[in-house]
Amino acid sequence: MGTPLLEHDRKAGEVWKCLASVTDPELDEAVTELGFIEHVTVDDNDGVDIVFRLPTYWCSANFAFLMADDMRKAVSSLPWVREARPRLRDHMVAEEINRGVREGKPFGEALRDFAPGGSLDELREKFHRKAFERRQEFMILALRGVGFEDPAICRMDLRSFDDIDFHAEEVARQKARYRQILAERDLGALPGDRAFVTYEGRPIRPHEMTSYLQRLRGVRINMEFNSALCRGLLAARNGEPDVDKAGGASHAACAACGSGCAGQPVALPVVSAEKHSIVPS
Repeated sequence: MGTPLLEHDRKAGEVWKCLASVTDPELDEAVTELGFIEHVTVDDNDGVDIVFRLPTYWCSANFAFLMADDMRKAVSSLPWVREARPRLRDHMVAEEINRGVREGKPFGEALRDFAPGGSLDELREKFHRKAFERRQEFMILALRGVGFEDPAICRMDLRSFDDIDFHAEEVARQKARYRQILAERDLGALPGDRAFVTYEGRPIRPHEMTSYLQRLRGVRINMEFNSALCRGLLAARNGEPDVDKAGGASHAACAACGSGCAGQPVALPVVSAEKHSIVPS
């Protein structure tokens, strides 16, 4: 009796690990960390049901479709999974998204009444760039923090970068994520390749670093603001207090979004309207 239960727990754990690799495309944060996944069920035939819920009823349909499709692909990669069935609930086009992903339809076909002829390729590229730049900025600032100067960072190769031990768990995690996206973009794989280049693959010159980082900072602040907004809206939707990662109460919520952003000592950017759009911009 105990063996099947242990096997079931092992499989459920593998599913959650796969889901942790799926990110909200705008925020570059795992759907598991954001609290979007409500529950996972593995049936006796190795079918997997994944129920998820987004912060609002009107969250962008294109983002919702991307996440559902990425969940299906990630979980289907497990060799024992017969079928992965993501199911979005409490969303204005949940039925269309669920049916489209289940039937393997492209976004434009699945939601033809909402986005006729729409393609998500440009949207994927846009947010892949944002994710790359956010992760890159984190690592450049981490290197500056341990004493590296801009010329050394600009000429650093992957061999030297990989040899650096930052002695911090979060930096190590972000370092691995940066290396992953470098490989995905085919910007760095060999030990002698530059560790830091632009999204187009151009070397970053030392005299450009200040202005380059200013632009990357704008990307990060926008993503962090939207992340706080999403977390606050989801907590409000679920009737839960907004809690920080340490488990304590968050900063006092502002009237606009309930996210706690009013307590953050940063200048707030102009909020992107993309979260509430349906057609990719």
